Amino acid sequence: MTTTAEKRAAFRALHEQGCFVLPNPWDRGTARYLEHRGFAALATTSSGAAWSRGRPDGSATRDEALDHLADIVGATDLPVNADFEDGYGATADEVAASVALAVTTGVAGLSIEDGAGGTSYELGVAVERLSAAREAIDASGHDVLLVGRADGFFNGRPDLDDILTRLRAFSRAGADCLYAPGITAPDQVAAVVAAVAPRPVNLLIGGQSELTLARVADLGVRRVSVGGALARTAWGGVRTAVDRLAEGYFDGFAGAARGDELNALFGSAEARGRR
Repeated sequence: MTTTAEKRAAFRALHEQGCFVLPNPWDRGTARYLEHRGFAALATTSSGAAWSRGRPDGSATRDEALDHLADIVGATDLPVNADFEDGYGATADEVAASVALAVTTGVAGLSIEDGAGGTSYELGVAVERLSAAREAIDASGHDVLLVGRADGFFNGRPDLDDILTRLRAFSRAGADCLYAPGITAPDQVAAVVAAVAPRPVNLLIGGQSELTLARVADLGVRRVSVGGALARTAWGGVRTAVDRLAEGYFDGFAGAARGDELNALFGSAEARGRR
């Protein structure tokens, strides 16, 4: 079993050079399968976790989010980055308290959004909240990587200049990695990388894209996450099969995984001592 300290050290090292894919499981099974397929690290997805509970994204309480983080961390020997939404706090002090609790789950990194409910915080407020997260991590004495997110493209403010201003401010406030979900064009990506260099940048590719990992690496990106895309893909398969079933047909199960293969995979994980 890999220790928490070893996971955190390995995760930080991944950000020092090259470019890696950080896929997003939403439960223990998907976490274990992604580890089986050889990925170096994982990230949680708040949307995927919420949909698995039959609820919309953003509906989880802090306690539910913390339980989910602990569950995913306990399912794998890989480092896990937490999708920690806006820090689960109305004030900077409450964000700090929430982040301190997140650190105890064993995560190797966590991201803090700069808005909530589809609205971006004013820059000063967003910086204060991120700074509180930084202070909480430092006070814990644990090497947890902090990701600063500028969510303007998701919050109705698709202004690249504003995104760059925010990311620079988050870098100065102590973010170890910067992230602007919603940017897709290579020139946007290159602008973000240049704005925060030498800090590493996370790129979200949440749907079909002509970009390749090699091309993204050439742009200077250090890591690529997929958000809820894997969960949405799974739901797409379920929806197709269920729609055919509702019509009285049984031909919607093409591509389904074999039960014996899944039993063998997850049985070997249990044999290695996973909870």
